[in-house]
Amino acid sequence: MKAVVLHKYGGPDELKWEDVADVTAGPGEVLVRVAAASINPVDYKMRSGEAKAIFPVEFPAVLGRDVSGTVAAVGEDVTEFAEGDRVFALANQTYAELVAVKASELARVPENLDIVDAAALPLVLLTGEQVITRGVKPDKGSTVLVAGAIGGVGRTAVYAAKLAGATVIAGIRKSQLDQARTLGADTVVALDDPTALAEVGFLDGIADAVGGKTAEQLLGKVKQGGVFASVLGPPANAGMHPTVRIVPVRAEPDVPTLERLAEDVVQKRLTIPVDRMLPMKEAAAGQRAAEKGDLARCCCWRQGKPGTRTVWRLWP
Repeated sequence: MKAVVLHKYGGPDELKWEDVADVTAGPGEVLVRVAAASINPVDYKMRSGEAKAIFPVEFPAVLGRDVSGTVAAVGEDVTEFAEGDRVFALANQTYAELVAVKASELARVPENLDIVDAAALPLVLLTGEQVITRGVKPDKGSTVLVAGAIGGVGRTAVYAAKLAGATVIAGIRKSQLDQARTLGADTVVALDDPTALAEVGFLDGIADAVGGKTAEQLLGKVKQGGVFASVLGPPANAGMHPTVRIVPVRAEPDVPTLERLAEDVVQKRLTIPVDRMLPMKEAAAGQRAAEKGDLARCCCWRQGKPGTRTVWRLWP
């Protein structure tokens, strides 16, 4: 089979489209013939070595966390899936034509969701939902700010916080104000506008998908006993705020939640946008653009057998 292979830490050009040994399904696993896979920030941070303290890479490596496709084969003891089933998952090593996924972590693609579109969903839906339900854990009526609300994780966090009954502030950049008004938040604030940020009062919780200096500034906005939940780790100044509970969140597979949120996407209650495609052989160029922040959403695809395609979703 073919896969995008990384042989050493480095820039996007270290990603090579190569022949590798076929993957097989072990006991309790399902072999998925990939229709699409996405590229997320964690992927290019793993590629560059930036994330090696948390996600070390053993070379040669195949990256990727999201996958959608059809069942090619099932392993021993797997009875809930059959060849041809449309599936998607938060998995590993998904930049490939075949991926083995634990059956217990594999979800079914909703009937009215395009199988290619399904690949854009697992990591961002589960991360955004879990930073709220497992991180912030807002009470009904509490006030929560979502930092980075325009991205896929942030959009999902806004949605999950509203479902929990919270009053939600969407934290974005000034250039994103018009887009942010469609997110369903109660209020929008430009985090790169010092005047606007100064007007934000004390908060019950923050869901952070931005990190860096912005996260450090926002931490001081959390009231005593409040929660700062982040998908990017604790802010550098966390020690200066001992009365705030800092909660790191890393997405974990959750099939019922993934299927529920995917259905919400189908019903247009939640939108995860994608805006362009690139040939899969240009995955390095796609990662380069995503890493620089030049793309809001991007697909990288290649023509497979007649009438088929494999698509890669790329985003910063």
